[in-house]
Amino acid sequence: MENIVLKRIGIDDAEQLQHIAKQTFFDTFSSQNTEENMEKYMTEGFTIEKLTSEIKNDDSEFYFALAEDNVIGYLKVNTGKAQTELQDNNSLEIERIYVSKDFHGKKVGQILYGKALEIANEKNLQYVWLGVWEKNPRAIQFYRKNGFVEFDKHIFKFGNEEQMDIMMKLNLK
Repeated sequence: MENIVLKRIGIDDAEQLQHIAKQTFFDTFSSQNTEENMEKYMTEGFTIEKLTSEIKNDDSEFYFALAEDNVIGYLKVNTGKAQTELQDNNSLEIERIYVSKDFHGKKVGQILYGKALEIANEKNLQYVWLGVWEKNPRAIQFYRKNGFVEFDKHIFKFGNEEQMDIMMKLNLK
């Protein structure tokens, strides 16, 4: 296993972020969704403008996972008003942990997850939460293994479909 380095993402990294975001999203979800819904989401969800705006948000942090200077995954966490739902000042949301499929099973997700916990602990937050698609057993298993428990569900509008996300949380205190 090569050495994995984490790097905070800045404005200048928006194009690299767009590339890894589209690639990992497509690899993760394309087999279970229609081409039309995938195309719509990838076109609208990962524009340079949208990603730049997210990077600039003081309540969000992005990190690349790098192997030999190649971006192989990324993390996005939110606090405060940047959180997609709960917006509890005592929580951190893991909005995205994505890893290139070539690096699945090589602990990259665990390293990115560790960074999210480190941030939550540095900010002295009470819990970490996230939403994960009910048809993504790999991710659900990953979070359960790390001590997360289900606490709710919510609808995620994906193109012309309504999909169910399982909401999970991990108490830190």
